[in-house]
Amino acid sequence: MQEQELLALLALKKAPLVGDIMAKKLLREFGSAQDVFAQNVKDIAAIDGLGDKKASFIKHKETLFDKAKKELEFIHANQIKCKVYNQDDYPERLKYCIDSPIVFFEKGAIDYSNPYFLSIVGTRQITTTGAAFLEKFMNEIAPLNPVIVSGYAYGVDILAHKMAVELGLQTIAVMAHGLNQTYPRNHSAHNEDLMKNGGFITDFWHTDTFDRKNFLGRNRIIAGMSEATVVIESASKGGSLVTADLANGYNREVFAVPGRVNDKYSIGCNELIKQAKAHMLTKTADIPYILGWKERDIAVQKQLFVELNEIEKRVFQFLKKRDKELLDIIALEMELPVHQLASVLMSMELKGVVQPLPGKLFTLA
Repeated sequence: MQEQELLALLALKKAPLVGDIMAKKLLREFGSAQDVFAQNVKDIAAIDGLGDKKASFIKHKETLFDKAKKELEFIHANQIKCKVYNQDDYPERLKYCIDSPIVFFEKGAIDYSNPYFLSIVGTRQITTTGAAFLEKFMNEIAPLNPVIVSGYAYGVDILAHKMAVELGLQTIAVMAHGLNQTYPRNHSAHNEDLMKNGGFITDFWHTDTFDRKNFLGRNRIIAGMSEATVVIESASKGGSLVTADLANGYNREVFAVPGRVNDKYSIGCNELIKQAKAHMLTKTADIPYILGWKERDIAVQKQLFVELNEIEKRVFQFLKKRDKELLDIIALEMELPVHQLASVLMSMELKGVVQPLPGKLFTLA
């Protein structure tokens, strides 16, 4: 992208009362950010939804461009990449979110070509039970090589990032401030590891410091980048529930880990499930099954989610070739007594590997 167009986009990004949705409407109407700033107040105000008040930013374009020049200097000085919503290298899923940023900033080595993006969010006060589930989940999902997206906060976020690094997975931290700072500050100890295994993104300028009001903007990117959002633990209120709502609004899948009804940090997850806003996540295999990853030629990884004994492995390979088969036929062709096979299939069903169908048919889950 040409430098002058990027400069104009940055200026438009800072235009008061405009926002990303309206900015895209202006860009569609006039063709480019430079052309937007070539208009007068009357032309801008005539666009549906703007009016004189919102269009008044055009009167202050010199100030906006001065600010944009300083931001562009910071971008060049710190080797920050800019991702623009109508360019080919913009994340595909985020591109289709109505309020996605017209431009965001990136540090690190992020590969957006990986089709499996998974956001993991939850409470900052993660319990030992939640941490144990997350660690098991991360180890079991790792063979699918997903990109793990989170918000670099205390609790669930930072544990998900650290586990991703340990497992060699790409991980992206979405920040609620500029890329010249780290919040929480003590998480800066992990910055180098993340830069090697993914990186940091934000649509806030380096002059934007940490502020709680920035969380909504940060969370829309977390929800929008990924095919699904996983909520590990949450109280009755919290940012992870906001992220889940945003994901639902983008028509993305949401998964929540259930817990005991009296546990403070299970209330939010239980409510998501009860209100049909999230799938119940009780085992790792729920993710590829519900997302349809099996149909995308990764079903061969299914056996990595659980430990199978030798007979179970044989049954798994048999069903992988047959898609579905009758109990009696499986027993006959595998030379197993029906009662023994029924016990094996029950064990595999409890492990989430096989699924019974009407008429004594069985298939892989």
